[in-house]
Amino acid sequence: MRFKVYIPARYSSTRLPGKMLADVCGWPLLRHVYTRALESGAEEVIIATDDDRIFSVAESFGATVVMTSDQLRSGTDRVEAAARIRGELADTIVVNLQGDEPLMPAAVIRQVAACIENNNCDIATVCEPLAIRHAPNPNIVKVARDKNYNALLFSRSVIPYCQDSSAESKSTSLSENLYRRHIGIYAYRMNYLSRFVSFPVAQSEKAESLEQLRALYQGSSISVPDALLPCGSGIDTSQQLDALRIQLARK
Repeated sequence: MRFKVYIPARYSSTRLPGKMLADVCGWPLLRHVYTRALESGAEEVIIATDDDRIFSVAESFGATVVMTSDQLRSGTDRVEAAARIRGELADTIVVNLQGDEPLMPAAVIRQVAACIENNNCDIATVCEPLAIRHAPNPNIVKVARDKNYNALLFSRSVIPYCQDSSAESKSTSLSENLYRRHIGIYAYRMNYLSRFVSFPVAQSEKAESLEQLRALYQGSSISVPDALLPCGSGIDTSQQLDALRIQLARK
């Protein structure tokens, strides 16, 4: 299987500016993400950025880097722009790995690429079980799926809503079968990616600030199997950054 990984990386993060270059056990955070991508067996790994500082640091550790406009709205737009600049073919499988996901297993990166290769879907992503106590957290994106693991809806709200508030409804078994946390890694073929960024922003996307809702609004199919391995979480705060340093220092 042949696929390429693109890592969108911007400096001006809203919650933690400069996090891509934050030192984590002697490496910038971005290099840890880049290394996970290399371990996946990707044909190429490319970093897409709009910042000279990130460009310079990424080149210093041997990465292929593409400079994109600083006017792009999202990481997906940045990936598409970089892939277009590099002339990717229409059928190339592109994996969009966010630059703040240093714990993403290589096996999961391969998993989403294989899902595009082996299934008739427009987008592939993954999810994992979510404990019922975390379901109300709006910072955790939930996904509801059909019997074939295709996405029905993504939301920051609790989906599906559990009307039964009895003790049984809060059991571990129910939680494991009912709630899924969406993991923000995506794969698509280049021709679909180019179509996606041309779609107008959907009202549901604006309301939830979730761009995958744009794809569902357009009738695109999104395959969401369970991740093969635990994916950890992205780095959005200084507390998460400190926890990552402690975790990696123990290895």
